[in-house]
Order: sequence, then structure tokens, then C-alpha cells
Amino acid sequence: MSAVDKLRSIQDKNKSMICLGLDLDPKRMPPEFTKSIKGMYDFVMQIVEATSDMVCAYKPNMAFYENKGPEGISLLTSVVQHMPEDVVLILDGKRGDIGNTASFYAEALYQRFRADWVTLSPYMGYDSMRPFLEYEDKGIFVLCLTSNTGSKDFQHLNCDGKPLYRIVAEKVSYWNKDDNCGLVVGATQPEHIKELRDVAGNMPLLIPGVGAQGGSLEKAAVYGTDNFKKLAVINVCRSVLYASTGSDFTAKAREELKKLNDMVAGLRSGEIKIEDEAWLEVSTDPTEQSPPPPPPQPEPPQPQVPPVQQQPPQQSQPQPTPPVQQQPPQQSQPTPPPAPPPQQEPPKREWKLPPIPDLPFVKKKDPNESAAQSQQQSGQQPQGRQDHPQRDSQLRPDNQQRDNNQRNFDNRSRRDRRNRRHNKPWRRDG
Repeated sequence: MSAVDKLRSIQDKNKSMICLGLDLDPKRMPPEFTKSIKGMYDFVMQIVEATSDMVCAYKPNMAFYENKGPEGISLLTSVVQHMPEDVVLILDGKRGDIGNTASFYAEALYQRFRADWVTLSPYMGYDSMRPFLEYEDKGIFVLCLTSNTGSKDFQHLNCDGKPLYRIVAEKVSYWNKDDNCGLVVGATQPEHIKELRDVAGNMPLLIPGVGAQGGSLEKAAVYGTDNFKKLAVINVCRSVLYASTGSDFTAKAREELKKLNDMVAGLRSGEIKIEDEAWLEVSTDPTEQSPPPPPPQPEPPQPQVPPVQQQPPQQSQPQPTPPVQQQPPQQSQPTPPPAPPPQQEPPKREWKLPPIPDLPFVKKKDPNESAAQSQQQSGQQPQGRQDHPQRDSQLRPDNQQRDNNQRNFDNRSRRDRRNRRHNKPWRRDG
């Protein structure tokens, strides 16, 4: 069974086009379920068991599980493994990378996490989509026109006379060879859903933004399905998942889903009308003709008003004007130039050198040594030699000791030469 057939089958079975997002936010969950990963798993599974007959799909956003680390990935794996098999699973990861990386993304999402549909970003082109399209029994929802306010930064750019989101829709429609592609169109921009519904053809639309984000369920259901002729999935999350923080959260979730399904059923049957229905076809039979418009009614006669007699205008006699006395021109005195502003002298700064610290590697001079050097330069004998004659004799040996050392060295050399000449081993003489 293809991904589109499975989606259409579960919508017919549960009489619902609502997809419930499973985005776990501990700040909104009942407090008793936020203490551990096991508690979060119990919360999700109780929601799934209570609503599996009222929705057509579940959509976990992977970011709400990946931020918890390895335990969050284990939680997501446990949740998807215990999903009902007939309900569609949409993994919201918004993946999009080069072909080699995209192939591993596809294997992880389709085989490891058992997803039926995934959300992808088309920014890197067809080669980032192709590994996912190779799974013919799986589907992809490509981001086209999102519900966030920043979508106008790129998605509404004019590209050769067309907005960028329309070009994306046309490209995805061309890639839909195996009937396994869809578009993500936000419910916060219902005026563009009509346009994209025509471009998408028979591709299903995933419409987020209903509920907490302010999107209209009525317009999303009618415009996204072309008056319930084509396939669409309307995603809701916070208004249903966190309808109550008490022990009755499952009952409140069912109540919210029942309201949404009843509203969609009323729109389908015609009991509920939306404000803007001019674009919808009233009848699908081309032989039927619309009734002729009513003839225009004649306007009632208006009472005639007698014409007002106009009196001839009275000619006014010109009055003589007194002569104007001209005063002699006053000589303007030259204004003195403004005085230049006083120049302020800049404040003088006193620069002081910081004290030089005592560094450990700087050798301080000995005052006695400096005095000895000054005496030596003046020709006087340093006091050290007079006070320490024994130290001076050790530092400077006399000539006799130096001659004895040289004599001993010469004797050893002469002896070595004699021994080598007579081939005698070296021996040390006394």
C-alpha cells in the first residue's frame, strides 16, 4: 500500500483529517509526568490510546526528543514502535542535505523510526530529495509556504514574475512521479492555500498553524481540499495535547478533537458555512444553469424643486484710494562681525612613569662592588685584595705554579712518545 492510499484509508475509517502533533514540552505537561523519561513515555502513550480512533496521523517533532540526548532518542524509538499500525506516522525533522547524507537520513527515518511520511526542506534541490523518493511506499512533505511570520523573508521573493513558494510547488509537482509527494502550507495564510491547491494537483497538503498559532480550521479544511475533493491533513498540537494539566488530560484531549471533527463534518455536509465562498463551485453538473438575475426595479420619481431666481449683481462704484506716501529709504548700518568664541586651552596632563617593579631576574648591584670598581679606575688598590690575600692567591696562581703545571704536562707527553716507540704498555710512574 502506498503512503497516499494509507492516508486516505485511515481518513475514511476514522472520519477525520486531523493530525495530532506529539511535541513534548515539560512546562505544559501535567507535573507528575515531567520527572523522568518514563513519565513522559506514559503521558504520550495515554494520549495515543485515548485518541487513536479520532485522528488520521500523529506527528512527533524530533527536536522535542533530540534535546533530551540519548534518553530522548530512546523515548522517540519507544513511542514510534508502539504506535497503532493503521494510523499514519509523520516524523517532522525538516531534513535536507547532499545526496550521500540524505541517503542516511532516509534510512534512519524510514527504517529505524518506521515513519510513513517525513518533512523535508527543498533548499538544496532535487539531489537532496532523491534518496527519499526512492522509497516508493513512503512519502515526503516538502516545505512550501510555512505558517511562521518570517516566511516572507524568502518564500515570497519574486523570481521571474512568480513568488518563490509557487516555484517550489511546481517543482515538487514535477517530482511526483510515484505519487508520494506533498506540500506543507501554513493555515495562517489562507489566501495562498487556494493558489497552491490548484498548483499541487492531487498531492496531499499538510496544513499546520491551526489553533494556538491563529489559523482558521474552516478555511484550511475547505481551501486545502478544494471543497473536500482532494486530500489534506490539518495538524493541531498544543490546543489538544495540553488541553488540561490535571488527571483528566486524556478526556479533555478527546473533547477538543471531537469539536474539530464535528466542525469539519459540518463543513463537508454544508451545515456550517464560511464567510468567503465565492470561489467555490456551487454545482459540479455543467448542464445545470444558475437562475437568471432578478430584473432591475424602477427608481421612484423624485419631487421637482422650483428653480431659484437669481438677482442681477449690483455694480459697485469704485472708491478713490488715498495716495501712498513714500518714506525715504533708511541707510542700513553694517553689522559688526560676531566675536570669535574664546578658545579654551586643553587641560594639561602630568605624565608620571610608573615605578619599576623588582624583577626576580634583575641582579642588584652591590654598593661595595661599585666602590671597588671606582677605586680601580682611579688607580687605587681595591680593598678586597688587602683584606683577603688568600682568596686572591687562589684566583690568580703565581708563575711558579703555572711553570710546574706546564713541566708536568711536557713530561707526560715525552713519556707517552717513548712508550709508543718501544711498544711498551703505558704505565704511570710514581
